[in-house]
Amino acid sequence: MEYAFLLFAFVCGLTVKLIGIPPLVGYLVAGFLLNFSGYTLTDDLTKIANLGITIMLFTIGLKLNVRDLSKREVWAGSISHTLIWVGIVTCGVYGIAAVASQYIEGLTWQSATLIAFALSFSSTVCVIKVLEESGESKTRHGRLAIGILVMQDVFAVIFLVAATGKLPSVWALGLLALIPAMPLINRVINKSGHGELLPLTGFILALGGYHLFELVNIKGDLGALIFGIMLAQHEKASELAKSLLSFKDLFLIGFFLTIGLTALPDFNMIIIALVFCLFIPIKAALFFGLFTSLRLRGRTSYLSSLVLSNFSEFGLIVGALAVSLGLLAESWLVVIALSLSVSFVITSVLYRTSHSQYHKYKDTIKRYEKNRRLKEDIYPTLHKAEFLVLGMGRVGQGAFNALSKLADVSVWGMDADRVKVKQLASEGLNVICGDGEDVDLWDNLEIKNVHLILLALPSIQDAINITRQLRNAGYTGKVAAIARYEDEVNYLLEQGVDKVFNFFTEAGLGFAEESLAYANMQQE
Repeated sequence: MEYAFLLFAFVCGLTVKLIGIPPLVGYLVAGFLLNFSGYTLTDDLTKIANLGITIMLFTIGLKLNVRDLSKREVWAGSISHTLIWVGIVTCGVYGIAAVASQYIEGLTWQSATLIAFALSFSSTVCVIKVLEESGESKTRHGRLAIGILVMQDVFAVIFLVAATGKLPSVWALGLLALIPAMPLINRVINKSGHGELLPLTGFILALGGYHLFELVNIKGDLGALIFGIMLAQHEKASELAKSLLSFKDLFLIGFFLTIGLTALPDFNMIIIALVFCLFIPIKAALFFGLFTSLRLRGRTSYLSSLVLSNFSEFGLIVGALAVSLGLLAESWLVVIALSLSVSFVITSVLYRTSHSQYHKYKDTIKRYEKNRRLKEDIYPTLHKAEFLVLGMGRVGQGAFNALSKLADVSVWGMDADRVKVKQLASEGLNVICGDGEDVDLWDNLEIKNVHLILLALPSIQDAINITRQLRNAGYTGKVAAIARYEDEVNYLLEQGVDKVFNFFTEAGLGFAEESLAYANMQQE
């Protein structure tokens, strides 16, 4: 049965992808179609979905810098948004129930508040997937969004404890023993190598964290997240996260299917869910207003608000708990599930064009910026740069080092990962922190003397977006990019990139040239 579910999800995902819509929308549609056809949610599919969420939270932790949570825009933004949102939406839901009382069962203020609280969370699954697909999880707005999500997870734990009265066990203090155990865990990761044992190690650690926290009456998902955070500084953290990427995406298909299979709505439920979705612009506007008031730049505020505007799978948990306590009718669980699904579709579709949207409305958006900038939002400077490498991963650093060997050439690097930039700068490299898709950055950088910009990025869509932003900013030099597959080469060229290098072909060519040069040197 689960195979049939996954096969149908594949068909729906491929279908929507062919018309330019993210596959996750197809997975949601597949769940509702299967439900409509008479299929029901199975225990095995639920286990697959839960495993996907656990692995995802573990990988989030691997990429998270704890210091990001201490920033005022993260903790103040998340707390303020939750409090204001619950107040506004409680009044809205109660008002809707009063006006449409013939269609909606009696709703108390307490029930309206629970619904508002359920809708206050943003979807960790949706946000992370959207950010990773666009390669923006380490950008300024990506890190802000992830920080907000982590804070909301903390609110979730507090709510579960308060609502159920299920306090952590006294044995929870034993979790502090994980701190002195970290050197041993780090040694295990080092010994796991780079093959199939590495992702297995990730599974063991993620599931170990989940079950360890569950044993002491703490939400298991929080345990997976904390285990990831504790390992975030490990030198193999990034490699470990990448090794789990495909597994995580596969298991999360089960999660999207479970949403549609949860329950089948009637006409009244659909109407109420669509009315709830009218709150989505309010949610985004509230985030935007709070972020700009906390002195974030307009672009950062806009992109973060857009990606956080959806509803969360935690809404289903709140709804289920409220139903079990007799605080909500069971029909509200279906309404929340449907609202959640629609919000996923809206976020996934709108965020694909978020950068072009910002470019179109940037003058209006920037009016809400504060004159005083946060330290992280001060634009960097390029000093007499002639070559600029965007993306300082392994390929980018290789290109940077090769260009730096040329005489009388000024080479600079740029990356969105602030931690990586700080590390490279400490090694004496000319690097700056910046998001290449930020047209405001290019408007404020001195790039008229730059002859060539190399886009060493894994996503061709990022390369295309950056090329467009460069041209919009008046850049007249050459742009080069890398591609992993042959069909991507022509596509990049058609989109305005001047030169495209096939990653695997060029790697082989470079290997041959270096080997031949070495052989000739030995003969001499």
